[in-house]
Amino acid sequence: MTTHDKKVSEPSAYHLKITDWPEKERPREKMLLRGVQSLSDSELIAIILRTGAGKITAVDLAKTLLKAYGTLRQLCTRSVQELRQYKGLGNTKALTLVAAFELGRRASQHGVEKECINSPEDVVRLLQPGMRDLKCELFQVLLLDSANHLLRSVKISEGILNSSLVHPREVFKPAIVEPAASIILVHNHPSGNPEPSAEDVQITRQIVESGKIIGIPVHDHIIIAIDHYTSFAEKGLL
Repeated sequence: MTTHDKKVSEPSAYHLKITDWPEKERPREKMLLRGVQSLSDSELIAIILRTGAGKITAVDLAKTLLKAYGTLRQLCTRSVQELRQYKGLGNTKALTLVAAFELGRRASQHGVEKECINSPEDVVRLLQPGMRDLKCELFQVLLLDSANHLLRSVKISEGILNSSLVHPREVFKPAIVEPAASIILVHNHPSGNPEPSAEDVQITRQIVESGKIIGIPVHDHIIIAIDHYTSFAEKGLL
């Protein structure tokens, strides 16, 4: 047998377990040595996944997901059902990922209480990170004190915005209990179009009129749509 006839078996990096990688290249060890900022998106996801599947490492699995959805932001919006379609992602891993992404969204809004709301930009700055990528419409109410400090935000409904889901009594109930001096309405448009629909305008007018009767004014209704927003107050729609 000549040298050219011999088959040389060389291990492929793809088939190596992460524990067989050089120590400084393993995500956990790399994070300990160099800090979390040194890790790529796929390495961070791999740490959350903990293990791969068969010959596929957790890093390979993470890279597959990022390639499938294009960006980390798009991946963060996927449901458990969507993630489970990938080989190696069962219920546990899919649930863990979705929970981690949700924690990130909530952390982006943590500490918004006591913020002073002086403009629509203040609202967008606080809430856009957690609402811009949602796949369904979320309607919430910001409760303000007499100095326009944010007391807290309250989720009113989730789903297609209509008068049956967003009734004035549901909107003002938490404002009365708090009690709040005024409120701001906020919801998102998953379509990316920030322009209000006819239903948006109708619901807003009903809530504004109810607020006049109750004595709790509506300062604004803000629609968040990915990188844009619409303020009803700025458009003169209140």
